[in-house]
Amino acid sequence: MSKRLTLSVVALAAVVVVLAGCSSRTVSRVDPGTQIDLSGNWNDIDSQNVAADLVDEITSGVWIENHIARDQGDRPIVIVGTIRNKTVEHIPMKTLTADIERTFINSGRVSVVASPEEREQVRQERAEQQDFASEETMKRWGREMGADYMLLGELNSIVDRYEGNEVKFYQTDVYLVDLENNLKVWAGQTKTKKAIGKGDFRG
Repeated sequence: MSKRLTLSVVALAAVVVVLAGCSSRTVSRVDPGTQIDLSGNWNDIDSQNVAADLVDEITSGVWIENHIARDQGDRPIVIVGTIRNKTVEHIPMKTLTADIERTFINSGRVSVVASPEEREQVRQERAEQQDFASEETMKRWGREMGADYMLLGELNSIVDRYEGNEVKFYQTDVYLVDLENNLKVWAGQTKTKKAIGKGDFRG
């Protein structure tokens, strides 16, 4: 068999393998709320659960009643700041902060102001309205709501591996800071633990 023919046979075999692999792959649409863990890494369900647990803790804290009493009935205004990823995984933290913001807003217990990036877009629109919108509809400067508190925090993880088994532990620590005096008015955390492997786990 010539060298050229041999190379052609090898190339054809490689194409057949690739096509066989592609033909065996299937894609199915599932409910976004369905819990699916493939790798055991942080995923969308973890983000949603952590956001729900944190906001539930925050909005049931006594700090809200203290604020309402001090500000004569006004709901506290919160801005969701940076929650840092201190794990070794690549985790899109924007998903977590968006989940927290949405859960905050839907709780009806606090008001949420836009992030710095979002405010830049809003201010650009407001600036253009000064030139192009009618006087009756254009929005004026100096009417933005200042946040009373900023939510900050970080996500850490611990991974334990042994004989093909793995346990991943995630801890999310967050706290609310009074923007006027830097006092931490609330602090909380959530914990997530995942067992991955052969299933032979003993407490």
